[in-house]
Amino acid sequence: MAQATTIEQYVLLPPQGMRATGRVATAGVQAFMRSVEPGAHELSTMADHPVRFRVVDSLGAGGAKLIETTARDALALRAVQPTMRLVPVVYYQPAIAPRRLVTAPVLAEAPSPPVTETITLRVVSATDGTPVAGAIVVALTSVAAGTGAQAATDSHGQAELALGGSAVLERLYVYPMSAFWSLRKDGLALSDGAQVALRPLDLGYTDCLRYHYPDVSDDAGSGVTVGVVDTGVAGHPDLVIDGGANTAPGEDPDDFGDNGQGHGTHVAGIIAARGVRPTGMRGLAPGVRLRSYRVFAEGSGQASNFAVMKAVDQAVADGCDLVNMSLGGAAFDPALKAAVEDARAGGSVCICAAGNDGRAPVAYPAADEMAVAVSALGRIGTFPEDAAEVDTVAAPYGNDEADFIGAFSNVGPQIDLTGPGVAIISTVPGGYAETSGTSMACPAVTGVAARLLASSHTLGAERVAARSEAIVAMLYAAARDRGFPDPFEGHGLPQPC
Repeated sequence: MAQATTIEQYVLLPPQGMRATGRVATAGVQAFMRSVEPGAHELSTMADHPVRFRVVDSLGAGGAKLIETTARDALALRAVQPTMRLVPVVYYQPAIAPRRLVTAPVLAEAPSPPVTETITLRVVSATDGTPVAGAIVVALTSVAAGTGAQAATDSHGQAELALGGSAVLERLYVYPMSAFWSLRKDGLALSDGAQVALRPLDLGYTDCLRYHYPDVSDDAGSGVTVGVVDTGVAGHPDLVIDGGANTAPGEDPDDFGDNGQGHGTHVAGIIAARGVRPTGMRGLAPGVRLRSYRVFAEGSGQASNFAVMKAVDQAVADGCDLVNMSLGGAAFDPALKAAVEDARAGGSVCICAAGNDGRAPVAYPAADEMAVAVSALGRIGTFPEDAAEVDTVAAPYGNDEADFIGAFSNVGPQIDLTGPGVAIISTVPGGYAETSGTSMACPAVTGVAARLLASSHTLGAERVAARSEAIVAMLYAAARDRGFPDPFEGHGLPQPC
């Protein structure tokens, strides 16, 4: 039988955790894990075929490895080291709410070819009429069918939409990169040269985050170290970054700045922005020591499980009390399970976004028993009535009927807490933007946890499992029921002391 020779990536794990230590790792396993550092390796077997693999990256002597090999060699490696775990590399995405997009083009009446004539739509600021560049324009002739056209605006604020000479839209969405609110318009007759205006963001506006958590002093959260495992954090006037690491394979380990996606910078601002509104933005715990762990390669929207586990491992080693993980995607992943559990054993707590698949089961790693899983809370009246976030409003509603869990938010029995996650204004490279997702709810809970920890004797405790258990117990005890069923909010919305 012909053997597959395609090279695949795996995470090589010891029998338990991320390092070959303790009673579950035999002397042979420990010796093997210490011997296989980055580079090519070949192991002898009882058969004629030697096991060949290459170690791409490592957590250090005795630690988990990222390896490349064929499926045949992976099978043989399991035979040589039967207690080792070979976990396929899987990928995670930032946990931002999905946007409404075109899924099918507009077609002329059959059997004519697709429509090629375009309509030019101009997007401008509602304040001064200046063009808005880089905004995504989504023109839907049918929302249910997903038909329509979409395009990004150029430097003149113009988007070319393949809709023919004119069109009646069921709905129009505009998603700006930053500085403005999103827009939704229904029942719009669109002709060439049409114009729509976007509301600029007001940094003094009371969004859902500031409705529940008013601004605090500069030292709130002081003494606590928070690691943000994400797309990196950009330099920004409102942010002070203590340091960090880049664990994306093949990239500069010291390049922990934003990878061009902006997501990690937005997350970091929710936790620790130190600006003064209305000229800047303020996070929930501006006094924390903020560290950035970039797991997404330059320009990439996905991160490998190995990069994430290496980042969590480094964050724990650097003394991070809380590790924010606004990412998700897998149903189950032994690699991240090991990372989250080792963090808890080392006195650190991983706070994770539940995912944004529209009431689907909680995504990994939030679904892990040792993670704190966070759903996204929204509030009617904390975003404009014509913003795209109108789509996120859905039943059930809380005791206060203005409260809802975002329609995008995953829910289930693993949900531990909820946090503000709809239309949250925060820092991005070069400015500010509003974004929705469990990605935003997660750092809100992390910020509250930092303030609780800063005022607790638990901060000075030895970094062992009992410490992380005490942090989690304190966080749950601070939660307040908002009136949603348990699968939606868990213990509720945490309140700082």
